[in-house]
Amino acid sequence: KELSARFAVTDDSIRKDLTLLQRNGRLKKTYGGALKIEPDDDHFVSQRKPKYRPAKQRIAKKVLKLLKDGDTIFLDISTTNIEVAKLLKTSGLSLTVVTNMVDVMLAMAGDDHSRLIFIGGTFSEGCDGFVGALANREIARYHYDKAFLGVVGLDLARGSATTYTPEDATTKETILQHSADSYLLLETRKVGKESTCAYTDLRDVH
Repeated sequence: KELSARFAVTDDSIRKDLTLLQRNGRLKKTYGGALKIEPDDDHFVSQRKPKYRPAKQRIAKKVLKLLKDGDTIFLDISTTNIEVAKLLKTSGLSLTVVTNMVDVMLAMAGDDHSRLIFIGGTFSEGCDGFVGALANREIARYHYDKAFLGVVGLDLARGSATTYTPEDATTKETILQHSADSYLLLETRKVGKESTCAYTDLRDVH
């Protein structure tokens, strides 16, 4: 009503304009109004890697405290897992590390203590890793003591973790199905942030 009065048009005209703006990704309609959508330029791993590194490094240190010699772990597509891999390489822990992310593989290369298994499949440039049916088939061959998964956002209203693409979501679901314990890695800024595809109920992770 405020907008229709301000621009001297009908309420129906405003509703149609808001619907069009929502369809174009410019806003999200809410009851009685609308919210501006902030641009998200972080769809590519290459854009996310240099950001929020101190927080990611603190998370990585907490991950190491959860591990013990002999564990088989999965490091999912996550820029925080790159920091985990860097710490693992110098930790002296003897693990089996499975990953589908190129940067994690490169960070772990040359680790004399751990065994590294790299999952292939369909390459996703945005993720810098392998997702989809072929990757899922390989992931399902193993059992993981612990899995550490990346998160785009926590949808608190629905109680779910989200990611950008359905292919990444199904791959994350496969990892969860084959892990005894599963953990989500995220900075506080992602709490309440929404994204396209939900991949787990928050009650199903540790």
